[in-house]
Amino acid sequence: MIIIETYTSAVIFCILTMLAWGSWPNTQKLVTKDWRFELFYWDFVFGIAVVAILGALTFGSWGTEGRGFFEDISQADAKNMLLASLGGVVFNIANILFVAAISIAGISVAFPVGAGVGLVLGVMLNYLSQPDGNGTYLFSGVFLIVLAIVLSAMAYRKISQNSGVELKGLLLAVISGVLFGVFYRFIAASMATNFVMPEAGLLGPYSTVVCFAAGILFSNLILNPIIMKKPIQGEPIAFSRYWNTISRNHWMGLLGGGIWGAGLLFSILSSEKAGFAVSFGLSQGNALIAALWGVLVWREFKGAPGVNKILFGMFTCYVLGLILIILSKVY
Repeated sequence: MIIIETYTSAVIFCILTMLAWGSWPNTQKLVTKDWRFELFYWDFVFGIAVVAILGALTFGSWGTEGRGFFEDISQADAKNMLLASLGGVVFNIANILFVAAISIAGISVAFPVGAGVGLVLGVMLNYLSQPDGNGTYLFSGVFLIVLAIVLSAMAYRKISQNSGVELKGLLLAVISGVLFGVFYRFIAASMATNFVMPEAGLLGPYSTVVCFAAGILFSNLILNPIIMKKPIQGEPIAFSRYWNTISRNHWMGLLGGGIWGAGLLFSILSSEKAGFAVSFGLSQGNALIAALWGVLVWREFKGAPGVNKILFGMFTCYVLGLILIILSKVY
């Protein structure tokens, strides 16, 4: 299989993950206005599964390093396959709740709460489970990125039409943040720590992503119909609406899932050289990438009073935080 061989390459792949996870929401902006997230989400999940399978059959099967995909998946313990799949289930629940939190409480509340809780909890869990690198640098970087996310929320509040916060939306954001912080730990627990000479019974990176995608896919067959019939926000949706739309809506969902799935694969591949805490921490800068898209492309902050200073502080904290997280493996 094809793997990453240097820490520098691992950092580059973490940044690619950050770009992917911060960019996929653009595909949802490109669908028609009547295309609800619940319908978009079916194609999003299919997109993740397609990328996982293609990655396993190509890069996961080429090369001479480690175990190829078919050899790896056939020797894996059922417990480890279940753990990786459970990571997909947890992520799926978190993602659905997070979107509901945004629809109720607004992005200015949901993002700092959900992304902030997920970032801090995820780095802590992965670092305590596998201490790797300078903890002072790592957690200082995490603090700066959380501060950047808070500043991002302040900027969004400048353009928010509704400053009221519903308790239900805030609670959903907290729950989704906890689940976002936990899901990566299931992945890490199922994986080999050495991709060149992987331990028996544990999963390699490509098999891990396939099992994770299977967890998302099968859990979505249960969760999404429930959300469509009893939505947290809005009217119930009949599944027949999925077929009654233009092809662009489906292609955008598949593309969004493919982008997110590619980001996950990059993150998993980088984890051997960067460590799970660094890999997860760098990847979670996606909130700021999403803000960049909003500033530069969608012009979401145009005309908002006093927002430029907040955005400058946000991007400064973000860049400094990333530098500290990267340096945590050097010093």
